[in-house]
Amino acid sequence: MSNAKPATESLRLKEAALKGLYDELYAKNMFPFWATSQGVEHDEIKQLMATSKAVPFVWKYSDIEPLLQRAARLITMDDSERRSLILVNPGLAPKRASVSTMYTAYRLNDPDEIMPPHKHSPSAVRFGLTGTGNFTGVEGENVIFGPGDMVLTPNDAWHNHGTVGGEPAVNLSVLDLPLVETLHAVHFDHKYTEIENGKEVAKMVQAARYPADYSQRIYGEGGLKPRFLDHKRGGGLSSPMYVYRWERMQATLDALKDWDGDPHEGIVVDYIDPTTGGPVFHTINFYAQMLRPGERTLPQRETASLLLAPFTGKGHSIIDGKRYDWDQFDTLAVPGGCWVEHVNGSETEPVIFFGATDAPTQRALLLYRRWGRNAAGDLLRLA
Repeated sequence: MSNAKPATESLRLKEAALKGLYDELYAKNMFPFWATSQGVEHDEIKQLMATSKAVPFVWKYSDIEPLLQRAARLITMDDSERRSLILVNPGLAPKRASVSTMYTAYRLNDPDEIMPPHKHSPSAVRFGLTGTGNFTGVEGENVIFGPGDMVLTPNDAWHNHGTVGGEPAVNLSVLDLPLVETLHAVHFDHKYTEIENGKEVAKMVQAARYPADYSQRIYGEGGLKPRFLDHKRGGGLSSPMYVYRWERMQATLDALKDWDGDPHEGIVVDYIDPTTGGPVFHTINFYAQMLRPGERTLPQRETASLLLAPFTGKGHSIIDGKRYDWDQFDTLAVPGGCWVEHVNGSETEPVIFFGATDAPTQRALLLYRRWGRNAAGDLLRLA
């Protein structure tokens, strides 16, 4: 009994001293990284891991499209050079990110709207959804694209957007801006100039320096590369093939539809840099994923975060045990570390996702891992 009071007093004094230490650390913008014991207020390991994280989520095109139409009526090109809707993950808000490293944005251009050129350090793609007159000029190659076509606007490459042909068009963008922002490396440039008669002149439209079919003519045949051309366009920071046509992707998927494929993913075809065989960007990459009629993938989990837009078909995904239904042109966020299965509920029609992944960054940093389960539920290391 004689030792109980001194022990209690000693504990009280220690707790008071620790509180004072913690208060001073927080006041001076520091974080204590130690764990004194389980069940105490300051479990620093749990607190260190308790940062904002992306959550699985579906943005419905049935919600997006009417808002795009309203924005087109209210925001003209005189008001702003951009008119896009960025998809913000509820777990990361207010940060402009659909998953931790990427965001998807939807853009509607009214007939014959052309924005002025700009460039930026984030890398981006445009993927056509509706209309045949989507327009993107990239480093002097004027690209007109339609549904399923993917156009690159790489890091530090001058580009502009719009429509031609007298009809509105919708496309979606995927950017690595959240990743570049985290690295404090974002820059934009809107002062586009060209040299005319030996003088630098500001321009609102890029002069065409390449034929409109340059990407397909030079890089459209896999395994063949003309030796006499410069393949470092736009600074050489990405694939020099700036447009990937849907017809070729569709033909490839059709040719592979009767293969077994991957039980955890179905049929997946990556977009690649034709000069290296690697991803189109160093930070993120893109792919088409096909689920045959009635196909259900086995569970898989990977460290990479994914953004999936159903280009054709509808179905649902099971992410960490919860069902997420999706339809054509929706966007599904699958944060890294989640267990996921995809289900094509149709017995007659395929599902094709347009997918984006930050796996190239993770592979470069030796952080990428992938696991799956077989039909018996056994855990498998896949990558």
